[in-house]
Amino acid sequence: MIAVLKHELRSTFNSLTIYLFSAALLCFVGVGAMIYNIQASIASFEYVLGFISVGLVVIIPVLTMRCFSEERKQKTDQLLYALPLKTWQIVVGKYLSLLIMFLLPMVIICVYPYIFSKYGEVYLPGAYGAIFAFFCMGAALISIGMFISSLTENQGFAAGIAIVVFLFNYFSVTLAEQVSKTAVGSLIAILVLAAVIGFIVRALTRNNWIAGGVGGGLIALAAAAYFIWPNRFEGLLPNIMKKLSLFSRFEIFVNGIFDLTALVFYASVIILGIFLTIQSLEKRRYN
Repeated sequence: MIAVLKHELRSTFNSLTIYLFSAALLCFVGVGAMIYNIQASIASFEYVLGFISVGLVVIIPVLTMRCFSEERKQKTDQLLYALPLKTWQIVVGKYLSLLIMFLLPMVIICVYPYIFSKYGEVYLPGAYGAIFAFFCMGAALISIGMFISSLTENQGFAAGIAIVVFLFNYFSVTLAEQVSKTAVGSLIAILVLAAVIGFIVRALTRNNWIAGGVGGGLIALAAAAYFIWPNRFEGLLPNIMKKLSLFSRFEIFVNGIFDLTALVFYASVIILGIFLTIQSLEKRRYN
């Protein structure tokens, strides 16, 4: 795992990826700080992080798109499989390297609240708590982007799919409120999500029986719950999407509240992303 981490960091610092990523993130922070902290004279640095969170939708896929796609395209993934390493060690090593790349500009961002506190009243615990939550949200997005990168050998396709997924997660609550205001709308949307989960399981396992069982089971449970408790489906989907949205949970920190449940949710997404990546590579390794 350490060998993979060192190799990834060495190759990354010899390319433009880390520099472009850091420059883009710091540029977003600079614009946000100028708008909120300087021009609007708002003391809360949390609003800057809320402003730049949408930037992660674009720059995180740029960071993760080559993680496994490049290995598959150049056929160097076969060398990884030949190493005396377990799949989880390879995945965790690559994930830690991506996390370190994300951490480097975050260290510079930590200086902003301290500088502003010298010229105004800035609540530093709230600012640094929001920065920590922002880092955790980015770490969760990185795990998702890494999983998407493991599914294809085309870097552009991996980045495009990741951007679409992140955009959907960013606007999921608003879209859900517009689409499913009724119980029937919530039911239809949940059935579609169950079918999508079935297709994802099919892509990971290549087993129609398992995919059909998971997707069909979820559809059957949703339909049975609707006929038993139809009133509970009114506004159900927006509530579910709000709980599943990484960005909506970060808004709590922007409002100055340190939410431990959001951090637990981010940690769960990180573990799930790493687990799905391992399963994707295991399938390819043994094929």
